[in-house]
Amino acid sequence: MIRCLLAVLLLVATVGVSLATPSRIIILRHGEKADEWKLCGVGQLRAKALAANFLGSDSKNSLFASGEQPAAFYAITLHTVELAAPAAESWNMPVTLFSVVPESGKKNEVSTKSLNRRTEEAVAALMADPNLNGKTVVMVWEHRHIGNAKLEAGFPGQKITLRQLLKLDELKDVPTTWPSDNFDYFWIVDFAGGSSTPSGFAMVKQVFAPPFDKLPTNDWDKPNRLKSVSGCETKGR
Repeated sequence: MIRCLLAVLLLVATVGVSLATPSRIIILRHGEKADEWKLCGVGQLRAKALAANFLGSDSKNSLFASGEQPAAFYAITLHTVELAAPAAESWNMPVTLFSVVPESGKKNEVSTKSLNRRTEEAVAALMADPNLNGKTVVMVWEHRHIGNAKLEAGFPGQKITLRQLLKLDELKDVPTTWPSDNFDYFWIVDFAGGSSTPSGFAMVKQVFAPPFDKLPTNDWDKPNRLKSVSGCETKGR
């Protein structure tokens, strides 16, 4: 009798988790950086452009269905919060932060292991929140923890990138690595029927009309040609 009860409870719990699946996750990278703490002018302009054109409440080329509001904005670093803020503010929504900040020491760098852990925690929370079931979530993330073949190989047996954790590696045509020069793409991931395995994937390029038409719009894995005179970080991205 106890075994039967436990089996029923396990089934209910499993169903509950499977139903707590967004219908769409929009993934993008933070904007161009000035340093480890803030975006440069180009990145700040990109944040405004994204709110005006794709992610804001009155955006011209909204990535949301007519009448739809995003259920959440997720971020992980100071750069990702800065990029997400204008769009989230346009909806009067907060940015949910799985916080990782630069550490004191060499170059004030963010710890890779901290990014690993917080990325895992973010996806676990995302896929288990019933309030997000069937809705659209925006994730602004650190690019290596979206997808990076070299990073993944350095942590065998672990799932540490969104590509792994969201099972994008089970789909065709999903890049193994987000290039360091690309700030201008969305990865759009669709889920169907409450499944935690994605049913569709698309890459969408960010192309802006004036006054944002001078932002870099380089093709995938092509140089963005930013120079140091721009005030943006050009090494290591």
